[in-house]
Amino acid sequence: MAILLSDAGRHRHLLPLTFTRPVGALRAGILTQAEGWARRTGMPVGYRTEAYLAERFPGVAANVVREVDAALLPTPGLVDAVLDLEPGRMLVKDGRVLAFCEPPGAEPSTLDWGAPPVFLEAVDFTGEVTALARPWHLFQHCGTAIANDFALLTEARRSQPLSATNTVVGDPTLVFLEEGAKAEAAVFNTTNGPIYLGKGSEVMEGCLVRGPLALGEGAQLKLGAKIYGPCSFGPECRVGGEVNNSVLLGYSNKGHDGFLGNSVLGEWCNLGADTNTSNLKNTYGPVKVWSYAEVGLADSGLTFCGMIMGDHAKAGINTMFNTGTVVGVCANVFGGDFPPKHVPGFSWGGAHGLADHDLDKALETARRVMARRNVALTAADEAILRTIHGGGAGPL
Repeated sequence: MAILLSDAGRHRHLLPLTFTRPVGALRAGILTQAEGWARRTGMPVGYRTEAYLAERFPGVAANVVREVDAALLPTPGLVDAVLDLEPGRMLVKDGRVLAFCEPPGAEPSTLDWGAPPVFLEAVDFTGEVTALARPWHLFQHCGTAIANDFALLTEARRSQPLSATNTVVGDPTLVFLEEGAKAEAAVFNTTNGPIYLGKGSEVMEGCLVRGPLALGEGAQLKLGAKIYGPCSFGPECRVGGEVNNSVLLGYSNKGHDGFLGNSVLGEWCNLGADTNTSNLKNTYGPVKVWSYAEVGLADSGLTFCGMIMGDHAKAGINTMFNTGTVVGVCANVFGGDFPPKHVPGFSWGGAHGLADHDLDKALETARRVMARRNVALTAADEAILRTIHGGGAGPL
């Protein structure tokens, strides 16, 4: 038996984050979607995604495969309902399919996820579902995802000891340190949710942290960082300054002073010193965000929405990002004044104009940046970036 996480027609709605990964590889809490399903089911997990991503993110074969909408947070009730599905049945809520267990050799089309096929038996799901259907949903649902993952990862386990130099406001049992995690002279407030420090992570002196917080393996909070949860910082991230309700998928740096709020950064991003994002319009009105699926601005319905940044994008020192800015993969943004609200992938420049960012130079930068974390840019990674640059993954 196995779990197959399907993009289920959501891939373009989650760009630029999904230019370089399937929906099932996104992270809103401690774990990625795929990691969450694997841990909760004990089964191998694969992906059904765009063809150009398939080598890097393969599918899975088994005698019984339950195919799940990859955007759905794997809550205990949903996981149990998926595991109970028999071949020839589908799990449905409010007219949309959540999961299929089709007979061998069959597979759902993109259309089937929104219009349940009549030849399969429908099983209604009565529990709550949370879907990461738009990029801003990652920070919107970050607190729920962290609480869900925290309960799973810490059940019947004891935290590594927290140094007495720290101060805990609230329930100290909601601060959990994995092996090798370090924290000194910091203030942890668990009143609004748990704080999870991954293996080998570090919280430096003077940090002020309000949960929920997920700090990934090897990640660091720099001296004096001010973190307002919910926030999730994936593996090897470096985070400083002031951060509010934001997600860094992994291996990204926001290591200096400056404000990042209600935002999502992909992997291998870097924000230069004193980079700031606006997350609130002066009118306090709803924020519009560039949508690749709609090829224009979409109303997020949010009052607070900062920046969405694709993998390998960079910002120079003192860069200012307007409310609801979207920055594409491998963009390099710098200069005074606000850059456009949509900076296409492989762009070079800012408010005073954008030029094309040379592909070979972008790849060389990626190799150099990744090597600093002892990670190689594989041939599959390079092929994905070449496809994106060439337009094979859609408009930048």
